[in-house]
Amino acid sequence: MKPIPFDHTWPYEKQMGEIYLHECPYCGTNNVLTHMALDSLELAKDKVKQRLNLPCCRKTMIILEADEDYFWTNESLR
Repeated sequence: MKPIPFDHTWPYEKQMGEIYLHECPYCGTNNVLTHMALDSLELAKDKVKQRLNLPCCRKTMIILEADEDYFWTNESLR
């Protein structure tokens, strides 16, 4: 399987049990609180595809996998 290119990543932060994006990759809104559950994040870390609906612009990010710092997606975000 081909590795996912780095331009298909987006950083996230986990604070007090909540998942935040510093900036939305689609609309540019700052400090976006996502509705992603910690269980979904753990599934993404196990390479189970997850959908993340962003509340700021109602776009959907398809997360193919996650690590401690980045979501790895199916589209170029940078």
